[in-house]
Amino acid sequence: MIEVKNVTKKYGKFVAIDNISFTINDGEIVGLLGPNGAGKSTTMNMLTGFIEQTSGEIIVDGYNTLKRPKKAKKEIGYMPEGVPLYTDLTVKEFVTYMAELKKVDRKTRKEKVQKIIEQTGLKDVQKKLIKNLSRGYKQRVSMAGALVGEPKILILDEPTVGLDPKQITEIRNLIKELGKTHTVILSSHILSEVSQICNKVIIINKGKLVAIDTPENLENKVSNKNCIYLTVEDAENKMKNIKDKIQGINKIDLIKENEDGTKEYVIESKNDIDLRKILFTELAKENITIFEMKKADSTLEDAFMKIIEGGNK
Repeated sequence: MIEVKNVTKKYGKFVAIDNISFTINDGEIVGLLGPNGAGKSTTMNMLTGFIEQTSGEIIVDGYNTLKRPKKAKKEIGYMPEGVPLYTDLTVKEFVTYMAELKKVDRKTRKEKVQKIIEQTGLKDVQKKLIKNLSRGYKQRVSMAGALVGEPKILILDEPTVGLDPKQITEIRNLIKELGKTHTVILSSHILSEVSQICNKVIIINKGKLVAIDTPENLENKVSNKNCIYLTVEDAENKMKNIKDKIQGINKIDLIKENEDGTKEYVIESKNDIDLRKILFTELAKENITIFEMKKADSTLEDAFMKIIEGGNK
């Protein structure tokens, strides 16, 4: 669906994107990640054809974006960050205007506009002026504009920024639904969101491609410590002796003392053992009350930070 081959983008002597290559297949939902200034926006702008690469090739659905720009752009629906909309138009007027710009057949235009309005959950507000809508509805209007023209690929730049939790959930669900019929590329600073929505992650740092994998695989790669978080009531301070009584514990660190008298610890053990059952038994013998015990799971944020920090060293 999308092939990026040895693409470089330079602004004078500054290299914004440095010889990156990747492939995005039909039906994938891909998260494009990177710290500020990493080159995410430049990459998205090149994929949409808004700016041209200095060297290399970008192939969209078989069309070279430099040699066949109109054909390539026809396959892409773009939702920019910040929802730039014509706020003095109604929702229906805006979506209709986008259909005219994208040269949707006049005979079917009205029907297709209405279908997109219903698909994006805008039916009840289609006659309202955009300037009178909530931020969540404005995001939906921008999404509707991207869907006009039946593109195969959707590129969404920070689709949930500025939304409240309910609106975020609604937009996430909409993206998941669209992912059933479209290839989706989204940029987001909310890594938990990317982990929930995307089945592939591309990480760019300082213009270079530093990782491309599934969220699960990236999380597993940084899961190199077997840790348990433990909250206990230990009035007699017996936890300091537990390491000597249980084999397999590498270290116990006190991370917090709470106002209610409980203490929070992180216990690191050898990778091939699970200490939870042993801790339940041994702490009971020592009259140490367990309030909470959970195994530490690696997150996409852990993987992201480790990859970025590794690239900075």
